Order: sequence, then structure tokens, then C-alpha cells
Amino acid sequence: MENSMYAINSLKMMEVIDINTGAKLGFIKDLRINCDEYRVTSIVLPTQKTGWFMKNTDIEIPWEKIKKIGLDVILVDGDGIISFDE
Repeated sequence: MENSMYAINSLKMMEVIDINTGAKLGFIKDLRINCDEYRVTSIVLPTQKTGWFMKNTDIEIPWEKIKKIGLDVILVDGDGIISFDE
């Protein structure tokens, strides 16, 4: 991926799309940052709640799975997506 600078707010406004399925995964909720290496390690996306008593789970996508950051979308390789409970 080319080296470009993006503001966190502009990244959070971009929709994340899986290039394998074309599915819209949502918008960035949070970033995981390695403070020792000063780099973003993954992006975190919220999932939709399916019921009143369902747990909120988030989707974590490793930074290496991001294939392209465009003007208004982020394209990711959906293989290896990690879900975890909040």
C-alpha cells in the first residue's frame, strides 16, 4: 500500500468494503495502535445487534488486510477477520 497520511476523522468517515464478497462491513469505530512501534496494527468495526439480549461483538481487521484506501472507501481482504466481544 502506498504511503499516505490520513487523519483519524477522515478514516472514520470512510466505509469499509470486503473485496472478496463486495459486502459493506461498516465504518471504523476504533484503531488499535502499537505504541512501541508507532503504527496502527488494526481497525475495529462495530457489528449490528440482532436482538435485545445479544452481546455486542466487534470486528477487528489487521492493517495488513487493508488493500486500498480511496477517497471515500477502504477496501479490505475479508479473509482472516477476527470477531471479539466488547
